[in-house]
Amino acid sequence: MRILQVLPALHSGGVERGTVEFAAELVRRGHESIVLSSGGPLAKQLEEQGSTHITRPVHRKSLRSFGQIRPVRALLREFRPDIVHVRSRMPAWIIYLAWRGLPPKERPALVATFHGMYSVNPYSAVMARAQQLIAVSNCVRDYVVDNYRVDPQRLTVIQRGVDVDGFRRATLDPGWLEQLHSQQPQLRGKRLLLMPGRISRWKGQLQFLEVMARIVGQRPECHGLIVGGAEPGKERFLQELEQRRRELGLNEAVSFLGQRSDMAELYLAADLVCHMSTKPEPFGRTVTEALASGTPVVAFDRGGAAETLRACFPEGLVNPDDTEAFAHCAMALLDQTEYRIRLPRRFRLDAQVEATLAVYQRALAERASGTR
Repeated sequence: MRILQVLPALHSGGVERGTVEFAAELVRRGHESIVLSSGGPLAKQLEEQGSTHITRPVHRKSLRSFGQIRPVRALLREFRPDIVHVRSRMPAWIIYLAWRGLPPKERPALVATFHGMYSVNPYSAVMARAQQLIAVSNCVRDYVVDNYRVDPQRLTVIQRGVDVDGFRRATLDPGWLEQLHSQQPQLRGKRLLLMPGRISRWKGQLQFLEVMARIVGQRPECHGLIVGGAEPGKERFLQELEQRRRELGLNEAVSFLGQRSDMAELYLAADLVCHMSTKPEPFGRTVTEALASGTPVVAFDRGGAAETLRACFPEGLVNPDDTEAFAHCAMALLDQTEYRIRLPRRFRLDAQVEATLAVYQRALAERASGTR
């Protein structure tokens, strides 16, 4: 198949990284992979792995973006994909209106993934217009069924899978560890609590600082790592986090590492991974990645992240927003030497790819029969 995935940009989020990994798997299985976005740091990796990237400004939430309808329609005519898979609302509008302007026989099959619990309004409703729909967790599925006129038969739950082999290794490369310590000498000899995720208020970095203040008072050997980049528009919040770190006296106990390309190694180096989103997250990719690495995770019991942890490592669940309980759970896990982490197949990348390809086949069958 020739498959076109469409998303706003290729920066550092879970949707973006998942799209790149999925594209690489499509290529490996002999399909032709094309991705349309406004670009970003991950575009180079995408192309190195065999996909074609097309750069168009499909990310802006403004009326100006509808100027992309004609160019995108021309792209659809040029590339003639079998499947167009949309992963966000503004690109979905552009694709849908471009698609609708094609003669019915020239239209590719449309698939949409609900990566989030979008606000219920006409703008979001475009996601439900695809022939086949994917939800990244059961809580997202329930939200879509409850809030949109969607036939449940068109909606498939497919958890975001991870390449387990890419994260699970027996030991860390000593050379990598020495390089980390030479660049970040404050980490040498410390027990590391990792907080991965892009810099955003709802991701919980402020709460992580509160937890670290509680922990280092009792465990001075612990050091917090906030890993993730500040995307355009989030720089002020990063400054707020740095100010809060100073106020809590954590300058020597918490480090900001920025955006990293060595997350697999960081998960292995960490003693514990923290997930502290302040609102229900649709899935929580970092939870699955950490667990695939064999590293325990503590997370608030809400949303898709909790759904994953309940299936894989329920010992790490904490009542939402209770930073004191979070700190206690973290310290209790740090005292353990062995962990019983389970990773059902549905959380693995190969299972995600196979399930998604099955959805594509259903969409193609519907297009051929003219049912939608």
